[in-house]
Amino acid sequence: MPRITSVEAVDVRFPTSLTQDGSDAMNKDGDHSAAYVVLHTDADGLAGHGFTFTIGRGTDLCVAAALQRAEPLIGRDVGELCDDLGAVYRELQSDTQLRWLGPDKGVVHLALAAVMNAVWDLAARRAGVPLWRLLSEMSPEQLVDAADLRYLTDALTREQAITLLASRESGRRQRIAELEVSGYPCYTTSAGWLGYSDAKLRRLCEEAVAAGYNYVKLKVGASLDDDIRRCRIAREVLGPDVHLMIDANQVWDVPEAIEWVKALAAFDPLWIEEPTSPDDVLGHAAIRKAVAPIGVATGEHGMNRVLFKQMFQAGAIDYCQLDAARLGSVNEILAVYLLAAWFDVPVCPHAGGVGLCELVQHLAIFDYVAVSGSLDGRVTEYVDHLHEHFVEPCVMRNGAYVLPGAPGYSAEMYRQSLDTYSFPDGSYWTARAAGAST
Repeated sequence: MPRITSVEAVDVRFPTSLTQDGSDAMNKDGDHSAAYVVLHTDADGLAGHGFTFTIGRGTDLCVAAALQRAEPLIGRDVGELCDDLGAVYRELQSDTQLRWLGPDKGVVHLALAAVMNAVWDLAARRAGVPLWRLLSEMSPEQLVDAADLRYLTDALTREQAITLLASRESGRRQRIAELEVSGYPCYTTSAGWLGYSDAKLRRLCEEAVAAGYNYVKLKVGASLDDDIRRCRIAREVLGPDVHLMIDANQVWDVPEAIEWVKALAAFDPLWIEEPTSPDDVLGHAAIRKAVAPIGVATGEHGMNRVLFKQMFQAGAIDYCQLDAARLGSVNEILAVYLLAAWFDVPVCPHAGGVGLCELVQHLAIFDYVAVSGSLDGRVTEYVDHLHEHFVEPCVMRNGAYVLPGAPGYSAEMYRQSLDTYSFPDGSYWTARAAGAST
């Protein structure tokens, strides 16, 4: 049987700050980056690929933590690991010395996401199916065994989770067939980065409409006058029927968020995203009450499943935006999806970072097929950046994700991209450093 022979972790950074791709009110100069993990095996052509998303400095910390997180996997039998993915997660997550540095948050949790994303990729590759199908073919009991329900049973018990999943089983094949025709609906953020000029904003909104997008998101929060002008441009181009969403990336206090959103209400936004601190459950609840019927969305910085549980219990959000690389990989993501379905809150995953679109397409498809069974209020983010660095990039058609067919989690990067953009020794970064020193 094949075994894991070594773990590779790479600090890979792309210079998106040069073009303001990814710019918002909080993060003005990010270089979209990843702590990228490869689990190598002694079987020819079999490896697991995963990552966590970062925006530049500090990626090296995630790389160092990922190597420690993955160390217990070296020498292990691939079949035994892949046959009980819940046990692998619990083993790595329960490392008490690393857990002390979190727990369930921060660099060590991001590192856990990178490593477990690679484990899930390995499992799907070993099974010869894309991750969404691997999950969709698991029984309710298998899915709940893999999910991390610790600290959640006051909101959702194991028995309730199994019952929920069992109620969706009969329609799985039909829902897969529907998505094979229509794809999974998405929205684009590529038009609305805060650093773009008005002319570029207008052009990209026009291109989004032409490409079939019914949902477009703009970054806001740096200047109210600028936001009013930019929202007016977007609404002029989009017309009244295309949904417009706005995203403040955490920059406001609660009273400021309420005042600012009310000032933008004339442009009929579907939601305000990350209006305040991502940890402020009661603040989100207050904002939601004050700005309705505009919805409140958050979750890309949701550190763990417990925070999401509290958001649901408090009625604090209208849309759950979990992140595939911040939560503790699929195991913790399963728990959040189950909670969201139990509380009837639509999940619209965050994907505004390198490789996140490749991951979340699998999660959103699985949610429709096996968990929520609904597309009502559900739309997944898409950004048109950096997909060329992935061996199996996501494919868009008419504003929707096409179902991925290749085995795995779509996480593998080209070796040439790693050689070019690894930091600080990749060819791009060494050339840039040489140019700066002359």
